Amino acid sequence: MAGDTGIETFLEMLAAERGAALNTLESYRRDLEDFAEFLGSTRISEADQGDVSAYLGDLTARGFAASSQARRLSALRQFFKFLFAEGRRKDEPTRILSAPKKRQSLPKVLSVAEVDRLIEAARFDAVQVHETPGRQLRASRLYTLLEVLYASGLRVSELVALPVRAALRDARLIEIRGKGGKERLVPLSPRAQEAMRAYVALRKAENAFTESPWLFPSYSESGHFTRQAFARDLKTLAVGVGLSAAQVSPHVLRHAFASHLLQNGADLRVVQQLLGHADISTTQIYTHVLDERLRDLVETHHPLAKA
Repeated sequence: MAGDTGIETFLEMLAAERGAALNTLESYRRDLEDFAEFLGSTRISEADQGDVSAYLGDLTARGFAASSQARRLSALRQFFKFLFAEGRRKDEPTRILSAPKKRQSLPKVLSVAEVDRLIEAARFDAVQVHETPGRQLRASRLYTLLEVLYASGLRVSELVALPVRAALRDARLIEIRGKGGKERLVPLSPRAQEAMRAYVALRKAENAFTESPWLFPSYSESGHFTRQAFARDLKTLAVGVGLSAAQVSPHVLRHAFASHLLQNGADLRVVQQLLGHADISTTQIYTHVLDERLRDLVETHHPLAKA
């Protein structure tokens, strides 16, 4: 079947010019020959856009996952680009076709009450008198991390790398340099500001990390507390208040920040800016929160809903 279709020549090109591994070549061969079998009497080198679209529909009917369909479309795209470059076709039938997209999973979200349980447990531990200065500092650090994270929605990498000067300024907004070096302003609640000041004061009283430029210093290679260590401490805290360790992470708290803002009427564009998303489409994973809020508004206020 493959002898007069261009498949073999295409595979030879992949091996010679791109150094494709044997497994890669076999994968391309399987995908292209499956398409050729679907076409029946139509030669694969002569297939048009309608044939490719019909093939993708057939893959869906056969139960192929979106990721598998995307891989097969990619193989076809490379094949037809090769034929076009070789002058064997005057068009590329896959050029305007889009791969099926994986359904984006909704982020795990903690309720307001669950976040309150976490923060209150950390706050209670922070105000206790502990047996060692190190234990006292660790308790204060975890509480401060939670207050700042839930108040600001920072990425965990941004949070653990905050400079100590962020705690020394009396400001409700702090400047964050995020992905791609882009700067944005994020809010700090009075509780978060107070937690930061108290933690820095405790560090000073214990003469700990006095020369460190970081708000959350440590003996790690970076010089500041690591996101992995924060995640570990957070999961330990979660188990202590009756939550599943798998349910809680710094990223889940960032999701909680965004979701709770939207539930209380914040605009999606504002949340995009606060999270530091370059594209609104990234923030739109939270539209399910907006949908729920709109449904509740209609059910509560529309006269027919009460009938």
